[in-house]
Amino acid sequence: MKTLYKINPNPSVSSVEAPLSSLWLNSLWLIVLLFVSSLCSAQAKISLEKAIELAKTNNIDLKIADKEIEKQTVLKKTAFQAEPLQVQYQGGQFNSADFDHNVSIQQYFPIGKITKANRQLQEELVKLAEKRKALSSYEIEKAVTLSYYQYLYGVSILKLNSELNEIYTKFLKNAELRFQTGESGNIEVISAKAKVKEIETQKEQLDYDLAMYQKQLQFFIQTDENIVPDEKTDLQYKTIKDEQNFKVEDLVTAYYQQQISVYEKESNTYKAMRTPKLGLGYFAQTINTESLFQGFTAGLQIPLFGGVNTAKAQASAISILQSQLALDKSKLTLNLQKQELQNNFQKQQKALDYFQNEGMQYADQIINTAQKSYANGDMSYWSYISFLNQAIDIKKQYTEAVHSFNQSAIEFQFPSIKNN
Repeated sequence: MKTLYKINPNPSVSSVEAPLSSLWLNSLWLIVLLFVSSLCSAQAKISLEKAIELAKTNNIDLKIADKEIEKQTVLKKTAFQAEPLQVQYQGGQFNSADFDHNVSIQQYFPIGKITKANRQLQEELVKLAEKRKALSSYEIEKAVTLSYYQYLYGVSILKLNSELNEIYTKFLKNAELRFQTGESGNIEVISAKAKVKEIETQKEQLDYDLAMYQKQLQFFIQTDENIVPDEKTDLQYKTIKDEQNFKVEDLVTAYYQQQISVYEKESNTYKAMRTPKLGLGYFAQTINTESLFQGFTAGLQIPLFGGVNTAKAQASAISILQSQLALDKSKLTLNLQKQELQNNFQKQQKALDYFQNEGMQYADQIINTAQKSYANGDMSYWSYISFLNQAIDIKKQYTEAVHSFNQSAIEFQFPSIKNN
């Protein structure tokens, strides 16, 4: 109790202010921790299926594709293309010495198959826009899936880091105890402290990596919400479906075949432009200033020089051949790519099987045995470190093997689409 009346060496701070200052600092830290906790809890955890659904709803590229479909649908109304109405007035001495007036109206209309050809072309352009959107949707689904499991990989690395921190913390306690009892030198304590500090530093770096992975996923989903994958999701990607390979083939084939349909209708349109146009007219005029004299006219616009449209029709026919060649090339590329991806997938599968069936069990056995032996004094420090590093390396290799497997599995399920 006497210390309560002890003179404070700092006259500007009373003996009562010191504990208040400490209390304030503790409160501040509590506020900071609560704020960080609230940020973490604000993260919305979603499944892969939900992430893909949100991406397809929010993605701006798909919204642009929807607008393209809407635009091409609106342009279907332009199938009937009549010439502008011609209105002409004539005044003067064209009948006699008197000043007469003449007003005429004339309108030309497309005849033949031009209107039908235009409508069919526009319908095919709408379908082509839909095929493009389907390709974009496929690519977005792939990007979201890769990003989703990239984040889960970051979570698994963090968990491994925590496990290592726990292992070396126990090792540090054992080393300090052995040093206090004189069973070992201070080098063991220093080495353990250095390793724990290294692991803590790595955790800070991993936190940044995980934040970057989260932003990548958020970018593909294109949302302002702080979305993260559900950590309960199995780290190993298991939704490989054979129909996905057929899906990409169907998408590519449908796209190029639709291109061919567009060029076919385009060629028909240019050919239809070589047909004449029918013109109908009406006139009213005065003769010798007496009115009103009326009449009707009819005529044809005949494209005598149709070489331009003929050349355009030929160019469309060439475009059909180009699209067919591009389709053949894409099929060949996809087949070769699938074989390569399948080989890589099987390779990663074998590596993963080893770690799941044997490697991880060995790592756990090595750690448990080494810890017990070292704690009992049956193992030297350097032997303990050697075995511990071996087990940790196995665990790291397993995490990398899962990640490599996931990447190969997703790539195998979603082969890249090129030259579309």
